[in-house]
Amino acid sequence: MSAITPIHPFSGFGLGLRTPHYADFLQARQPVDFVEIISENFMIEGGRPLWVLDQICQAYPVCMHGVSMSLGASDGLNPAYLSRLRALANRIEPLWVSDHLCWTGIGGTNSHDLLPLPLTGEALERVCRNIDQAQTALGRNLLIENPSTYVTFPEDSYTEWDFLSEVCKRSGCELLLDINNIYVSAHNHGFKASDYIDGIPAARVRQIHLAGHSTHEALLIDTHDQPVPDGVWDLLERLYPRLDQVAVMIERDDNIPPLADLLAEVAHARDIASRTVSVTPQAEPAE
Repeated sequence: MSAITPIHPFSGFGLGLRTPHYADFLQARQPVDFVEIISENFMIEGGRPLWVLDQICQAYPVCMHGVSMSLGASDGLNPAYLSRLRALANRIEPLWVSDHLCWTGIGGTNSHDLLPLPLTGEALERVCRNIDQAQTALGRNLLIENPSTYVTFPEDSYTEWDFLSEVCKRSGCELLLDINNIYVSAHNHGFKASDYIDGIPAARVRQIHLAGHSTHEALLIDTHDQPVPDGVWDLLERLYPRLDQVAVMIERDDNIPPLADLLAEVAHARDIASRTVSVTPQAEPAE
């Protein structure tokens, strides 16, 4: 059984690394404390993406964020996937590895979507079992991200924030809190986003995602293709004073603007932090 490496404290303000901005990051140092990659984009052998990643890792701390682990899968996790993920983590030694509280397929078929879970005791046991499998295979603790959701289940016996709290207690994982996802789900399901923010175990939050969304009829859709809206900034301002060392970043996945536009959002996040609480100096990554 592999030893599990804990997540070391880190604070700072960063950005999701996207292909249109590779040249900007390679040509000059950018005013960010870290970057986050989509793990699956680099789980390959050779080629330009890995070459770019190697250069980025020499200049910035890097987080790995996945979209295919399928932590809610009823048939367990894919060992081949975990092996490839560990190989990438061993190559770049990230700050941490994260994925979502969801399932993504069944029987080896990937839906390429983050599908919702019933918030039940049975699902809780399954998620914790899968997290244990992943943490053992990777040799490190995970960060788990709250999803945006568009349906709920009549069997639900937890709020999402209580479910995540139990997942952390039982599995030893930490949290990646996507504030836009909270905003979207609160609108779609009619609960108060402030209740989620106040109910989450702040001591387990190691990373924050900030993003935008789109509107489709009565629903908000987590498209990550718009600037961070005022309501999401307001939730960050409410949450930030409760946090210790945390990595805050802007996540943009479509309709990607020039890098300067996203760096302005990073600067705004810094400003909110400085106005709400004294910012803890950036921690150095562990050797």
